[in-house]
Amino acid sequence: MKQEFTITVYTENQIGLLNRIAIIFTRRKINIDSLNTSPTEVDTVHRFTIVINETEDVVRKLCRQIEKQVEVLKAYYNTNDEIIWQEMALYKVPTDVIAEKAKVERLLRERGARVVAIRQDYTVFETSGHREEIEGLIKALEQYSLIEFVRTARIAIIKDSKGFHAKLKEFESEQPAEELVENEFLNQQDKVFSM
Repeated sequence: MKQEFTITVYTENQIGLLNRIAIIFTRRKINIDSLNTSPTEVDTVHRFTIVINETEDVVRKLCRQIEKQVEVLKAYYNTNDEIIWQEMALYKVPTDVIAEKAKVERLLRERGARVVAIRQDYTVFETSGHREEIEGLIKALEQYSLIEFVRTARIAIIKDSKGFHAKLKEFESEQPAEELVENEFLNQQDKVFSM
């Protein structure tokens, strides 16, 4: 049965990787509902957050395929219950409507919206939340001459995760990088020669 999954991909920051990952979805005729890329807490590691509507079997195979890319460190998939997620939205509304109607101001306050910019002809508000909350505010503002709306892609954190930084350190301690192994070998040779 299809359901919404969030795929989190940890990668090196390389040119062309986004295109190669997108091709994996295109070849399988899978629509990406949301895509966000951002740096992580580790300087050299980036995170892709991809939202799709598919079966778990297909998502599992997708993650395995994504992990075959050289620059990909790890790919995880989660249901909405297993993550904490948000989206952000901007709404542009005529300033005169807000000034004249106390209902609009009350509505925005109730929804946790904050003012980002005020111009003579329009005011821009920002809010964050789940898609349903954001779309609910769109419907409410349409009756007050909503001029424009834009929403970001999903950002998400896995609930039961130590974080990728901790996993990366754990992996490196179990399987040291080639430079560390090479240094250990050189140190052992130095000891032999110094005897």
